Parts: sequence; C-alpha cells; structure tokens
Amino acid sequence: MLERFAELTTAHVADACLRAGVPVRTVSVTAVVGTKVAGRVLPAQHVGSVDVFLEAFESAAKGDVLVVDNGGRRDEACVGDLVALEAEAAGIAGIVIWGLHRDTVDITAIGLPVFSLGALPTGPLRLDPQPADALSTARIGEWPVTRADIVFADQDGAIFVPADRLDELLGLAESIRDTERRQAEEIRNGRSLRAQVSFRTFLEKRAADPSLTFRQHLRAVRGAIEE
Repeated sequence: MLERFAELTTAHVADACLRAGVPVRTVSVTAVVGTKVAGRVLPAQHVGSVDVFLEAFESAAKGDVLVVDNGGRRDEACVGDLVALEAEAAGIAGIVIWGLHRDTVDITAIGLPVFSLGALPTGPLRLDPQPADALSTARIGEWPVTRADIVFADQDGAIFVPADRLDELLGLAESIRDTERRQAEEIRNGRSLRAQVSFRTFLEKRAADPSLTFRQHLRAVRGAIEE
C-alpha cells in the first residue's frame, strides 16, 4: 500500500473517491516530519494524558498509523517526542494529529512521519474522563474514522478511505495520475489542455444544452481533471 502511494498523492486519492462515489473525507494537516504516510487507522481520543496512546500501542499492528483526535484544539499540544519514539518502537508507520504537537526538534530527529495542525510549547493542562470509544473511533474534522479505515497523508493533507474499497480506489487513483501525467506532458509539448479535452466542442454543446456539465463532457472524452 505504501509502495503504491509513493507514486500517488492525496489529491489523486480524493479524485478517485469522487469518481467511485465514496465520501471524500479530507482534512488539512501539515507535514512536521516526512512527506508521506499510509496505513490502517489506529484511533485514539486524547483527553489530557498520554496513557491512551500507550494503550493503543498495545493492540497495534506493524504499519498502523496513529490518528489522534484532540478536537482540533489549538490551546495545547497533545503529542511530543516520547509518544513519537514509543510509536516508532511499536512499529507505527506515522502519526496524524487533529490538534497540535510539541518537541519539534526531537520529533524531527526521530524521523517518524508526523502530521499535525501546528506546534505549541505547552502540553495539556487538563484531564477529562476517557470516553468508552476512545480507542475505537476518532473524529478528525467532521469525519469519524475507525480501524476499518486507511489514512493517506502527504504535503496536501490527509484523506481517509474505507479499507474494503482500497484496491478499487488505488486503481482509480493510478488511472487518474497516468491520464494527468499524459496531459501535462502534452501541454509541455505544445498541445494545450483545452485542445486535449475538446473544450471548444464542450462550449458548443453546452450552448445547445445548458444542462451539460464539464464533468459529463470530460467523462465522454476520458479526461481526468476535476475527478
């Protein structure tokens, strides 16, 4: 999975979801360390203490990605260098945080891929009750994710897809990537994108049928942009 994603982007996966009719569950997070990560979601809801992460690692499989739900809070960091180091020792492939991290210098030195909303020096100053589903579900943005999901993250953000649709979506993403690469090469060689997608023909057809959308036209000419 990670090998296939190495030649893709989250944008390709998002377009594949759109084409397959799968909800596009994406959030904007920033790469702190590394450029890409992919793996099964290992969810953890943070309530003020690192023990939820340690408990999550007890049931982790090699290659899982720790997905931390801290409610998108920007008043505390919830993951630091010790959590990153312990995650690496547990075989975790990376960490995606819906919240903030700290210890950036040390996390960078560890080298484990980490994605977050940003950095802040202070850790949590609270300790809330741990929900019963703290280790089974995480809410990232508006999206609930579970161990039945796969997460992909890169410099554009993170996207979550259902594991049982993985092969289909990666296949679509690869097809979209290949089409767009061909289109880009033709632009470089002097053939405009408008010519490639018969844009003038689309304008003529739309004048005759205002209900015609550009996406419908692209499907007819086997274009990949916007999907």
